[in-house]
Amino acid sequence: MKRAVVLRFPGTNCEFDTDYALEKLGFSVDIVWHKEEKLPECDLVVVPGGFSYGDYLRSGSIARFAPIMKAVTEFANRGGYVLGICNGFQILTEAGLLPGALKRNNSLHFISKFQHIKIVNSDNKFLQNCKVGDILNIPVAHADGNYYIDDEGLAKLKENNQILIRYCDENGDRVVLNGSVESIGGVCNESKNVFGLMPHPERAIELALGSIDGIKMLEGLRT
Repeated sequence: MKRAVVLRFPGTNCEFDTDYALEKLGFSVDIVWHKEEKLPECDLVVVPGGFSYGDYLRSGSIARFAPIMKAVTEFANRGGYVLGICNGFQILTEAGLLPGALKRNNSLHFISKFQHIKIVNSDNKFLQNCKVGDILNIPVAHADGNYYIDDEGLAKLKENNQILIRYCDENGDRVVLNGSVESIGGVCNESKNVFGLMPHPERAIELALGSIDGIKMLEGLRT
């Protein structure tokens, strides 16, 4: 059985949703407190959504210095798989594990709704069960999801196929959701073992919740 670790910071609020989704996919899950200095043996680390440290200073900027993040960085540098969802994405950019930064939404309002996304690249473990061009319906819930990267960094993302998802409408055409550069909703690192995204696939794993498209996004991690 695959083993996953889900991190918990003060203000995290999606750890149990993430635990449920991963267990549904067949993972054994440990929830690990931010003050721990070591990770248990695992195949995957998930940094879930929420408001770590109340989003004071800047989303993810304090969590980046938590003791557990040193172990996560070492795990990622050894090739371990790390997934950051929403606030987790913000933390991974602050920690330097992913390029770019997350800014305030261009509307200056919190966005909470189902949102269509398009799979841009699937040549990675995270989205290996998806096809390029697939359109999925996944919830978003964020105030700081405006992904920014400079022109040089954007060119590098494109060159290395690091842009994994973009916001779109039901027909697959790009939409401006929060002001993100080129409607980017998620990116990976050059080695493709660290993936961050603003949408919440763990909230789309039961029909009763409105969508099971999150299963398609996450099930590749169990193989």
